[in-house]
Amino acid sequence: MRNLITDVPGVYFGQADNHAIASGVSVVLFENPAIASVSIMGGAPGTRDTALLDPEMTVERIDAIALSGGSAFGLDAAGGVMAGLAQKGRGFQVGAIRVPIVPQAIIFDLLNGGDKSFASGQITSFHPYFDMGLRATQRAGKDMQLGSHGAGLGATLADLKGGLGSTSARLSNGYTVGAVAVVNAVGQVTMGQSRHFWAAPYEQNKEFGGHGLPASVTPAMLVPHMKGHAKGPLPEDGFIGQNTTIAVIATDAPLTKAQCKRLAHAAQDGLGRAIRPAHSPMDGDSVFAASTAKPNETPLDPAALAELCNLAADVLARAIARGVYLARALPFGEALTDYHSRFGP
Repeated sequence: MRNLITDVPGVYFGQADNHAIASGVSVVLFENPAIASVSIMGGAPGTRDTALLDPEMTVERIDAIALSGGSAFGLDAAGGVMAGLAQKGRGFQVGAIRVPIVPQAIIFDLLNGGDKSFASGQITSFHPYFDMGLRATQRAGKDMQLGSHGAGLGATLADLKGGLGSTSARLSNGYTVGAVAVVNAVGQVTMGQSRHFWAAPYEQNKEFGGHGLPASVTPAMLVPHMKGHAKGPLPEDGFIGQNTTIAVIATDAPLTKAQCKRLAHAAQDGLGRAIRPAHSPMDGDSVFAASTAKPNETPLDPAALAELCNLAADVLARAIARGVYLARALPFGEALTDYHSRFGP
């Protein structure tokens, strides 16, 4: 166990980024097609091919999940992932053709500095997100870089640099659950102006500093701090659609598609445990859940599924804090500071 989503058997991870545009792409790649579903609770999501993940839809298994910056421009990344999978002969069989199945979610990172000419109306044949999706797929393996890498490169919070985090845990029945999160929230993952993470009760082995909880929680810590506004409600022009945490929960526990949907819903609690506020009208909070178990395995019973759901929320909360803890500020004049620059180790 390396405390990564790739601890889950059958899960690989790849990413690519472009420092000139201050954005990137991350890909969760499954060794064999995985049963999957999704829960979308934010008010302004950006996604691709998520409708097919509803339990009543025909296609049960997917090849990969793409996570990307770039807002709607970043939805090109899934095409690049599909191209990389097609090179490997992967995809849903339709006659003589295979169609790779790659759902996707995006974050908004278009106002974080860097060269955003691709989003300025200039006509170009270069599509940075397609290219990054392809490269991320080609690089997929068991190693992961956390913090300001891949889809987390351009992520920001209300007051700190956001990032990409991952964690894992083992269930009592021996199965593994892992999470990866791209943290670009409208709010905070730390408590007020302190160094303490909201996710502190769930931390393992000082993975995000080991600072625990403060001696007391003051009323000031409970006041929402959000992008563009120090506290209280957002200004009238708002920051709609500019904030999102997107995540993937993976497990080798055998699940039906409906159970994956339940797991994705339950894992959303991890956002509530780690971010304040979460699931707001201004974000696109989305969580995918996938099982890499073999098709002939018996699905979990309700008690085992309940344990998995609870642990998945804890693992996701930890991944969110870890991603911010390991992030580093972008090299632009107006860039937000990172956790270490403000609070130290």
